[in-house]
Amino acid sequence: MICTAVPFDQLDAATVYAVCRLRQDVFVVEQECPYPDLDGRDVEPGTRHVLLSEDDLLVGYARVLDDGDVWRIGRVLLVPEARGRGLADVIMQTALSVAAGRDVVLDAQSPLTGWYATFGFEVSGPEFLEDDIPHTPMRLRR
Repeated sequence: MICTAVPFDQLDAATVYAVCRLRQDVFVVEQECPYPDLDGRDVEPGTRHVLLSEDDLLVGYARVLDDGDVWRIGRVLLVPEARGRGLADVIMQTALSVAAGRDVVLDAQSPLTGWYATFGFEVSGPEFLEDDIPHTPMRLRR
């Protein structure tokens, strides 16, 4: 298992395709949330793509955005076959390692707030619906 965090300009074409495919498979198809995934933020110089690979296959992903005064973590996912093995912890630890020196924010799917709390995140606002899925804003203060 290998977990890295890299800027967009260090991703090769096959990896970009794998990332887009994985995000589409999980968020658009599995969670039935058609949304504009390609939002322009992937290519920003401060963005880091957290890639978890196992046997040369991309099995997990997260995106770390430079939002100026805070870092923002999003698009956290695992392929179904990789779930329940603690691999999401590896993704979050890697994401947090590149999000140094500032507070970190995220919009957690509400059932996962307890898991994010294990990394020090606290609820920072009221629950809201995004694509008919309850989300809760959370913040890690640094």
